[in-house]
Amino acid sequence: MSRRTAARLGWSLFGLSALLLAVAFVLNLRRTQYADLSVTTGELLGQLVFVLFGWFGALIVSRRPSHPIGWLLCAFGLANGLAAFASEYAIYGLVSTPGAAPGAAALAWVTSWLFAVNLALLTTLLLLFPSGRPPSPRWRWVLWLASVGNGLIVIGALALWPLRGAALLQTDGPEPGGVLAELGNVGFLAALAALLVAGASLVVRFRRARGVERQQLKWLLYAVAIAVLGTPLLSLAPSRTPELVVDLASALLIALIPVTVGLAILKYRLYDIDRLINRTLVYGLLTALLASVYALVVLVLGQLFGGLGTNLPNWAVAAATLAVAALFRPARRRIQQGVDRRFNRRKYDAAKTIEAFSARLRDQIDLDTLASELLAVVDQTMQPTRDSLWLRPSASGSSSTARSEARPTTWSY
Repeated sequence: MSRRTAARLGWSLFGLSALLLAVAFVLNLRRTQYADLSVTTGELLGQLVFVLFGWFGALIVSRRPSHPIGWLLCAFGLANGLAAFASEYAIYGLVSTPGAAPGAAALAWVTSWLFAVNLALLTTLLLLFPSGRPPSPRWRWVLWLASVGNGLIVIGALALWPLRGAALLQTDGPEPGGVLAELGNVGFLAALAALLVAGASLVVRFRRARGVERQQLKWLLYAVAIAVLGTPLLSLAPSRTPELVVDLASALLIALIPVTVGLAILKYRLYDIDRLINRTLVYGLLTALLASVYALVVLVLGQLFGGLGTNLPNWAVAAATLAVAALFRPARRRIQQGVDRRFNRRKYDAAKTIEAFSARLRDQIDLDTLASELLAVVDQTMQPTRDSLWLRPSASGSSSTARSEARPTTWSY
């Protein structure tokens, strides 16, 4: 397939997925019932992030049509656009305006197993990223396991075919039994196992990778780590938090995956990921520390002045805020040093080497010794294959080396 044809196909798939989502939103506005349905408006808004999957997929396909990651992202966008359209069309034809939309019952059944497509696509994405091939031929069985598992999920969904209708759209839908349902459960376990193994393959590939591939893997692992750690934190949100806010926050976490995959495959600012990871660790730990200090100060003052059930005086809240403000800069500096020492040892060692050289520079007056030490510091911190030091020639008429006799001092490795 030529690049132009691939680009047209990729952008067509993106346009189709965006169109399906747009129609789903129009149907959502015509709902007559929002409670007790399996798909909420917040979840539908959250599915907007899958437009990013399709957009980055089309972008990758237009530039690297032979790379399977671009096509996988396009398939992600199309599958979720279809899921949004199917659910809203089924709700419109079975709940809002019964009988007004032909095929609504069949689409309600389709929504019961479309998640298997996402499971299969995610497993394939994790296993093939970033080269488009498994880490080795021995990993191909994971693709077969994912295919069989998700196929069994679809077969198991056949048990719901006689029950197709509005009941499948409810929060507490029917739970059929029988052989088909058991096959579906086995398939789900197999698909989940394949997904976990595919995630483990990223770690194996990362340990073996070097150079550009290692940076690409860092981008995806960063997004996966944020999504995995952030999702449980959302469940700890106060009960007064609107469900729409939680759904949108979950969608933003998922949005990191297509963005990082697209940046990694297109090799855009690959080496900024090290700084991004460093800043995330530093400010994440700093936020946790300052929040803990603030809560501790408020707790102590609350115990001292009337217990936790009473309102704290304004000066107590101000005192806790001032304590956090005073702690910010020294805590950030200490945390930054700790993160550099633990996760960025090369940068930490380079800073210590330069600091030690700066101390010797104040006391050393011999030019030859300084030149040798400067070249040694450059070697330890920058690690070049060769470096040279040019000394400014002395002024004419002086007793030192003449300008025409100046020669660079060269340190070779």
